[in-house]
Amino acid sequence: MDSEFYPSQCLPISDLNYAPIWTAEQWQEAKNNYLDKRQGIRVSLVMKRILDLAIASLAILILLPVLALISFAIRLSSPGPILFRQERLGQLAKPFKIYKFRTMIDGALHQGAGINTFQGDPRVTPIGRFLREYHLDELPQFFNVLRGEMSLVGPRPLLVQCLPTYTDWQKQRFLVSPGITAWEAVEGGLLNTLEERLKLDVWYVNNWNFWLDLVILIRTIPVVLSKEGAYAKEDEPPHHGQPL
Repeated sequence: MDSEFYPSQCLPISDLNYAPIWTAEQWQEAKNNYLDKRQGIRVSLVMKRILDLAIASLAILILLPVLALISFAIRLSSPGPILFRQERLGQLAKPFKIYKFRTMIDGALHQGAGINTFQGDPRVTPIGRFLREYHLDELPQFFNVLRGEMSLVGPRPLLVQCLPTYTDWQKQRFLVSPGITAWEAVEGGLLNTLEERLKLDVWYVNNWNFWLDLVILIRTIPVVLSKEGAYAKEDEPPHHGQPL
């Protein structure tokens, strides 16, 4: 789970971790190698996509009144768009537009703490504070799932500009579709450093199976109810915490 600007996704660039951007051919080769090494994974991925479509479609139908109510509340609470759109990295590092309910004042990026958000941030609207605490701002991402840009479970989608800061090993996290919830989110989330979260992402990719997704979905429920991960740490330097 993350917040509106999604800080702390970029590692500081150094000679030790800098890796050139992969070409489309390199990404495809890495994906093919990943699939070839995992017996039966293609069938499991079909099951995963069916589950994504079923749950996302059902959730949108059931939550339609809630989505409408939230949209109305955002419109009344502050001027600006209802949805927050931002370019993120999808599977094989292909950019896509992620959807979230806007929880901050319009133009918040250019005010206050910039891309960092923290508990008590005055740029967060009253309705936005409630949405963030219970991760309701993430609900529009069910539409990203229907469009095939995201999955219910997978590494959280990161900022495009951070791609050059990841090592070739860390880039394995992009071999699967990003998710609304993630293994790292239920294994400590923002209590972990960025490097630790990336390790958890790579572990998920290399150990993925259909049942692991079900476990993560179940474990996400108490995380949401406990209001974990609504804000980055207030003392987190720019680009070194966790984003929206």
